[in-house]
Amino acid sequence: MSLKKKLVLSVVSGALVAGGVVATMATGNAAAPDVVCKGSTVTLSGEAGPPAASSGTFPVGTKLKVTNLDNGQATTVTVNGPSGSCVLLNNAAFEKVREPGKNLIRRARVERAAGAGQAPPPAAGAAGPTAVQAPPATGEVVCQGSTVTLSGEAGPPAASSGTFPVGTKLKVTNLDNGQATTVTVNGPSGSCVLLNNAAFEKVREPGKNLIRRARIERVG
Repeated sequence: MSLKKKLVLSVVSGALVAGGVVATMATGNAAAPDVVCKGSTVTLSGEAGPPAASSGTFPVGTKLKVTNLDNGQATTVTVNGPSGSCVLLNNAAFEKVREPGKNLIRRARVERAAGAGQAPPPAAGAAGPTAVQAPPATGEVVCQGSTVTLSGEAGPPAASSGTFPVGTKLKVTNLDNGQATTVTVNGPSGSCVLLNNAAFEKVREPGKNLIRRARIERVG
């Protein structure tokens, strides 16, 4: 007497039936999140108003979800103007994701959310606030149109940058009060230039965490 093994497989609404056991199967993958600004840090602009962001990469109206991977807090904001960063949160938005006492998110996940006014980020290697560019000649004005803010980092005056390599010296002038400081880049960030606390104190206006009219020069 011959023995026969029967195996019946059928797919019905994503179900796999094998020997009387039903196992569900995914019939499609959900759209993967559009993660942008990879490697960028996120800081605050010092601007008032309801939660919002500014960006040098995305147009006004773009919706971005920012997650602080160090505490799991997230917020979704709409870009309402330009800045020198891939994403720069105003005070209300930053409060939703910040860790107490910190003005910088080093481990941030930024996703482009559904919404109007979206445009793809610059292609890899394209010029932009977070793209690495060939340094211009010494003494030239750089980062034109960029805003300057603070990282919340301690230590002697210094800066971080997503445009210039470690060791580059930059002179930052606040055109609103004429104060200037010269600093050395000591690490990466998501901005053309991001000043640490000590450097920012040399050029800040009282109560402001953002310099909208900044002149940045590369010095010897």
